[in-house]
Amino acid sequence: MIQTAIAESIRKGKTALGIELGSTRIKAVLINEKHEPIASGSYAWENQLINGYWTYDLADVERGIQASFRALKEDVSKKYGVALFTVGAIGISGMMHGYLPFDSEGNQLAAFRTWRNTNTEYAAKALSERFEFNVPIRWSISHLYQAMLDHEAHVNQIHFLTTLAGYVHWRLTGERVLGIGDASGMFPIDSETNNYDRRLMNTFEELAKPYCFNWRLSDILPKVLVAGDSAGKLTEAGAGFLDPEGTLTSGIPMAPPEGDAGTGMVATNSVAARTGNVSAGTSIFAMAVLERPLSRMYAEIDMVTTPAGRPVAMAHCNNCTSDWDAWVRLLRETTQLFGATPTTAELYDKLYQKSLEGETDCAGILAYNYISGEPVTGLSEGRPMVVRRPDAKFTLANFLRANLYSTLASLRIGMEILFKEGVLLDRLTGHGGLFKTEYVGQKYMADALNIPVSVMATAGEGGPFGMAVLAGYLLWKSKGETLDEYLVQRVFSSAKITTVQPDQSGVECFNEFLKRYVSGLAAEKTAVKSI
Repeated sequence: MIQTAIAESIRKGKTALGIELGSTRIKAVLINEKHEPIASGSYAWENQLINGYWTYDLADVERGIQASFRALKEDVSKKYGVALFTVGAIGISGMMHGYLPFDSEGNQLAAFRTWRNTNTEYAAKALSERFEFNVPIRWSISHLYQAMLDHEAHVNQIHFLTTLAGYVHWRLTGERVLGIGDASGMFPIDSETNNYDRRLMNTFEELAKPYCFNWRLSDILPKVLVAGDSAGKLTEAGAGFLDPEGTLTSGIPMAPPEGDAGTGMVATNSVAARTGNVSAGTSIFAMAVLERPLSRMYAEIDMVTTPAGRPVAMAHCNNCTSDWDAWVRLLRETTQLFGATPTTAELYDKLYQKSLEGETDCAGILAYNYISGEPVTGLSEGRPMVVRRPDAKFTLANFLRANLYSTLASLRIGMEILFKEGVLLDRLTGHGGLFKTEYVGQKYMADALNIPVSVMATAGEGGPFGMAVLAGYLLWKSKGETLDEYLVQRVFSSAKITTVQPDQSGVECFNEFLKRYVSGLAAEKTAVKSI
């Protein structure tokens, strides 16, 4: 009966689709009117370091989008015995920040520079000082200003500058727009007007005046929209881009394209004041929706917004599970020497659980998970590293625990600033790969931040689910219904939530690990210079 009802919803287009381009996969999630995930499809990909920039080829973006949607269609057919011809609404989300410039003919002017690049340090610092507002090195405006300072020839030809989600949305609709959450990673936002900060926009125009460009910043940035706004419709060309097999109909309403920070907030019901969430995957970031502004600017804290425009303090770290994933791959090779073939899920679960047997201070083992630079701790580049004292108890469990602690250490350093500012959180909800294994990631996070950490049953779906919900909000909201009301009353009213409390012993032991970790950063910085 349930399968039949879902099949009927799919046939009638009473569904919402979210597609998110994350760091390691592109995933599509389809939900029904009850906001239940009913089908999904994904495509694995990786960034590449080419000519000094972390990047993804836009041809792979197209392949990945199409592959994830094709896998979604196959999942729908297999589960419900129906073909997917249409949906009620679509939303695209992606990694925030970065640099994607195009000329007036729609030609890409420079390789996509992702959030992972750290070459914009000078530009970001100069803008922060001039704006009196923290401009992180990942933000689009930092990339643009650095390209200006470096006199890159393409800059004068820019007609449109956008993010990854904004690019895909443009291909699907022809609309040069962006959700306010993603836009807040391009340029500072004024939450009173829900638009780019006009005063700071004028300040940048003064900086750009000596270059005599053919554009003004206000002309090349995407138009800002908030959750629930119409962001155009899927064109025939867009339907072909998404589904080259030609079965998807055009004319489908599109939600404003968002960043992965915003979709994480939605997926964890964290868009109201005093709520927060942690997204832990390739990168890790914590978001705190503020009741009041911070007392001053902090270089370690980004100011962004929810998809509805509320101000959010964000502690962002470039590195989380990438180095852990590399160790897991190495340990998989070891098991294969003995003919064992555990599934990926089994391997991760066993290693996570084994880490709980380790000593709570990791017994003299330190790990640095820096695949790339880490601004929070002052690293322009990364050198993954494991260091131990000669008397350390070098067991598998201690080694695993140290590496998992390492995924949280930089975040804790950033979050200390917010705690000292008096930022209060009624709840902190986690999602992403770190939380896929039951309990373990929650336990370590709770001890690291000394705050209860919750995970919802939909945590595994993460950002794509959050984007699907935003598409559903466009489609199904009542007149005057705010996003936080919609989430509380419709999406998460009966959500299954598990919460892990910090315990004093775990908190103290993580604090001890962190002291050694901070002291050992000198070795990490030396490694960057020497290796």
